[in-house]
Amino acid sequence: MNGLEGLYLEDIEIGMVGSYAKTVTETDIVMFAGLSGDTNPVHLNQEFAETTMFEGRIAHGMLSAGFISTVLGTRLPGPGTIYLSQNLQFKAPVRIGDTVTAKVTVREIIVPKRRVVLETNCYVGDKCVIAGEAMVMVPSRAAA
Repeated sequence: MNGLEGLYLEDIEIGMVGSYAKTVTETDIVMFAGLSGDTNPVHLNQEFAETTMFEGRIAHGMLSAGFISTVLGTRLPGPGTIYLSQNLQFKAPVRIGDTVTAKVTVREIIVPKRRVVLETNCYVGDKCVIAGEAMVMVPSRAAA
């Protein structure tokens, strides 16, 4: 890949894995709140967050889920990939200072439609904090 082209459908195999890791910072949470408009105090206000089931501030779930998009668009399958669908289950909170690793694994290839189904999970250490599945459309050499 040269940074502008990802894998072609013909290059993808079941079981291939791509990943991206990022340590979540205070700045990430504040910027995500500003960009998304989600100013829920569980993300921004420590005193309020201490009164919740989380007993402290947590990162937006969609901030961590965004790291899945990073993998799809830059690593596997990479540039040229078109996101078609995504389902997510938020299993555990992410906190400031946690390193989130998004891991994407190819589960199914639907050649006639140029579609790829991927398992999309995020982890903090060994703990799965987000579980999901995505479908993407991938460029094909046959269509080029």
